[in-house]
Amino acid sequence: MQNPLRPILTLAVALFASCLLFAEEYKLGPESTERAPGVPKGRVEKFQYTESKVFPDTTRSCWIYIPAQYDGSKPAALMVFQDGGGYVSETGSQRVPIVFDNLIAKGDMPVTIGVFIDPGVRTAPDSSAAGANNRSNRSFEYDSLGGAYAKFLISEFLPYVTQKYGVKITDDPELRATCGMSSGAICAFTVAWERPDQFRKVLSQIGSFTNIRGGNVYPSWIRKTERKPIRVFLQDGSNDLNNLHGNWPLANQEMASALGFMGYDYQFVLGTGSHSGTHGGVILPDTLRWLWRPALAELPKPLTKDNLGGDEALSKVLADGGRPGDWELIGEGYGFTDAACGDAEGNFYFSDLGKSLLYRVGANETKPTVWLEGGPKISGLKFGPDGKMYACVQGTGTNNVKRIIVIDPATKQIETVATDVQPNDLIVSKAGWIYFTDTGEGQVVGVPTSARNLNRPHPVAGGINKPNGIGLTPDQRQLVVSEYGGTNAWTFLIADNGSLRGGEKNMELRAQVGKTDSGGDGLTTDAQGRAWITSNLGIQMFDANGRMGGIVSRPQEKGTVSCAFAGPGRSYLYVCSSDKVYRRKTLVEGAKVP
Repeated sequence: MQNPLRPILTLAVALFASCLLFAEEYKLGPESTERAPGVPKGRVEKFQYTESKVFPDTTRSCWIYIPAQYDGSKPAALMVFQDGGGYVSETGSQRVPIVFDNLIAKGDMPVTIGVFIDPGVRTAPDSSAAGANNRSNRSFEYDSLGGAYAKFLISEFLPYVTQKYGVKITDDPELRATCGMSSGAICAFTVAWERPDQFRKVLSQIGSFTNIRGGNVYPSWIRKTERKPIRVFLQDGSNDLNNLHGNWPLANQEMASALGFMGYDYQFVLGTGSHSGTHGGVILPDTLRWLWRPALAELPKPLTKDNLGGDEALSKVLADGGRPGDWELIGEGYGFTDAACGDAEGNFYFSDLGKSLLYRVGANETKPTVWLEGGPKISGLKFGPDGKMYACVQGTGTNNVKRIIVIDPATKQIETVATDVQPNDLIVSKAGWIYFTDTGEGQVVGVPTSARNLNRPHPVAGGINKPNGIGLTPDQRQLVVSEYGGTNAWTFLIADNGSLRGGEKNMELRAQVGKTDSGGDGLTTDAQGRAWITSNLGIQMFDANGRMGGIVSRPQEKGTVSCAFAGPGRSYLYVCSSDKVYRRKTLVEGAKVP
């Protein structure tokens, strides 16, 4: 960055004063209409991009703005504009090159390369006439949820631009912004929402957070997803659209309310304009000052006053609403970690599955030590009411013989409980029953802890779409089972004789956009009856009534497969995440170990 950003003393006044104007009175100020004396002019070049594999057979017009202050000695900040033609024009409602020139010269924003992209147009390869069979790809690219457009930007388009123009763009996500208007605005938000590791600033003008292609879900997703490290500026007008897709002013107010609820660094300006860029253009200079201002020393607190009893918001279970960076690395360099397990004292155990190793982390320790080596390959591990450890075994040494075993912690002696089984994960009840998931057969199988070498025990429940994680409610009256191949977690009532009945799919796991399965994996429960279930999206938390309370971020992109409460006060959530093990402090306590 060329100069430190100066304090913005009059920003709030300027932004909100502009909202008092009627739509027809919105007029661009001097920072948007002319470069101040002595301000150097940046370079703008137009080009075509036709090489996308994410959106094949598309052609799009693009522009790059390179500020006069950029000399290539260090990477520049980046701002990407959807519907780029409308933003790059110096006669339109936004006039970004003029605004950038003025603000960069003043030090109100960093030296920033602007990239302006129009949506793709699909063209039939055998088209014989100009314009024949062409279709705008705008709604598909912009209104669709999920990571496709972010992938297009990050893996295809930006590498092409940097190579073509020989420019250096920073890798720091805090210095990378996205912007758009209408459908381009929800697209800009989606990019940062999906990839906050790449973009952390969003400018949304008259954003289409409505049900064009499902974007109306964002307010609820924001409220039930751990706060992401992104800064968001929302602008809309009270006379914006109200049509079959939804009500734009209401949708933007819902977005603002949700961002405020979760404690985001956000700003919302509601003017009197309609579905146009007029108002957004008038406040653009001050908007950019706000967007590029220094990071806050402390983020706003999540709202809690209206969380009724039983409403399990993330603010109730994660300190300050949580931050993805709150994960603490406990161990790394493993082959594949699994079988997260905590005991009554708060000691934590896990396996390095392929290497036949069991590790232990003491309740007041933070480094794992090998507890058992040269033993079986364990995919699921839990303590029973007798103080012994029960495990799902995927083989021993070079064999792949699967079984259920029991380990005496004092002597580390191993006995076989059941054979001719296909176990994935297990739980042990205080009544003396082992329940394990048979993922391939879609079943839960029950075995008494007293059994030894029991051959092919009987299933106690079936019809589950690839059951995986399994746990018990604190009162031990219900069994919870997650679906790896579906989008549900089941609860079963447990009879006195250990049998199961009344299976209900009463927890709906969120899946990644475009996927039919959630990847529901390991699970654990806390003392208040919440179920914490690892999945492709993160650790999904449900209250005792099966209502989604929120999704806690995964500690890394690699899959998180199992979790357990352990550590001091048994209030740390430990997770096995591929080659690493992490933990984070919560405001809850794990359910009592039998």
